[in-house]
Amino acid sequence: MQLRTTYKGFAEATETYFDQLIPRVVRHQYTRGGPIIAMQVENEYGSYAKDANYMEFIKTALLRRGVVELLLTSDNKDGISSGSMEGVLATINFQKIEPILFTYLESIQGNKPVMVMEYWTGWFDHWGGDHHVFDVDQMVTTVSEVLGKGASINLYMFHGGTNFGFMNGALHFHEYRADVTSYDYDAPLTEAGDYTSKYFKLRDLFSKQYIEPLLPMPSLFTKTSYGAVILKRSLSLWDTLQLTEEPFKSEVPVNMENLPVNDGNGQSYGYTLYETVIYGGGKFHTKGNVRDRAQVFVSGQSVGFVDYKNQELDIAEVPGYRKLRILVENCGRVNYGTRINDQRKGLVGDVFLRDVPLRNFKIYSLDMNSTFINRLDSIQWSDVSEEKGPVFCQGALQVNFSPGDTYLSMKGWKKGVVFVNGKNLGRYWNIGPQETLYVPGPWLWLGTNTITIFEEQEVGSALYSVDSPYLGRTQYVD
Repeated sequence: MQLRTTYKGFAEATETYFDQLIPRVVRHQYTRGGPIIAMQVENEYGSYAKDANYMEFIKTALLRRGVVELLLTSDNKDGISSGSMEGVLATINFQKIEPILFTYLESIQGNKPVMVMEYWTGWFDHWGGDHHVFDVDQMVTTVSEVLGKGASINLYMFHGGTNFGFMNGALHFHEYRADVTSYDYDAPLTEAGDYTSKYFKLRDLFSKQYIEPLLPMPSLFTKTSYGAVILKRSLSLWDTLQLTEEPFKSEVPVNMENLPVNDGNGQSYGYTLYETVIYGGGKFHTKGNVRDRAQVFVSGQSVGFVDYKNQELDIAEVPGYRKLRILVENCGRVNYGTRINDQRKGLVGDVFLRDVPLRNFKIYSLDMNSTFINRLDSIQWSDVSEEKGPVFCQGALQVNFSPGDTYLSMKGWKKGVVFVNGKNLGRYWNIGPQETLYVPGPWLWLGTNTITIFEEQEVGSALYSVDSPYLGRTQYVD
């Protein structure tokens, strides 16, 4: 497959998708009395630009299905020359204004409306980095400048929200970096929808653009602290394998997307477990074929982690046969740049012991969907112990009044995933920057709420519901 090109397989898939999508959209166009006033052909394709015919293909596919409103492209300064096309309004994306951008835009499309499609009000975070913050006064100054030029502007983000479940995504340029669960983005509205100083200053700026006063601000929902989550029981991951589909047996490793599970559609998210038998020990090496991170076990004992940077481990020499398990996590697929064609997860090739490729695997699909999590109750659990991961822990969060938004503080836990009443809240990781997970009030109910934690390494001593977030060490965006 060659994504975002006129490659036959992708073009056919796009046509099939548009056959379903566009008829549902065209009836809501402005010319038919609906709210859609414009449609974007592609997003920042100039930064990808693998196929000179691709944009025309998408444009034609939209027009042929009845799209009549204004068509747009959207690119940053590096991509605008390759991303624009005849008959489509080019718009620009940036965080800090550069006059040359507006001059260049005018040079390629003359006297047409000027639109900043993505004005970056903040930035996203990745695991192991800092929490990005963009100065409020710089933001307001730039927005004011854009408006002063008579240009239109769209704020990205106005409200970022949350990468619930396994939907955080990643970037891979010089190195692979997975995004955190929070998409707060330092936007004018916080992850939970609260006002910030950016919101108030933007509101003040925009109020000067209108004769009529702005509407009153909606009232906010109070954030609640429910106190401690009472941890009640635990369950080893190995004991849950009986709840998965029958393991797939293969001589060689198979990536998660190509596993014969989910009615032939493969596995999309979560973890994949590879089991084989080894004799003795020695140097275990992945040759870069783990996507994206894996914990390796020998006879049930963890011997360490491998990822893009750390590709080898020492396995102690013990005479005899032992079970080797490789628990691979899909940490998030790359969503921008030239690596999007390379997003297969799990083991994407051979792994080696003493430079010999391992063979004869049992492969378990652990997508940890809601059906799987809810079925955990059918197994005998143990009391919460000092048991090492990978382990599921379960506890109760008591809500004695109308449920409101809260946050779970994951301080003291290592790495894993949290489920609230069977819903996947997202990932946590003690390398930061994020330490709290946002829990929307509608995910809770009056009375006892079940909190299930999949912890890869070591169970924390306590878990608390708190009324404010902690997104980590602050780094100002330059």
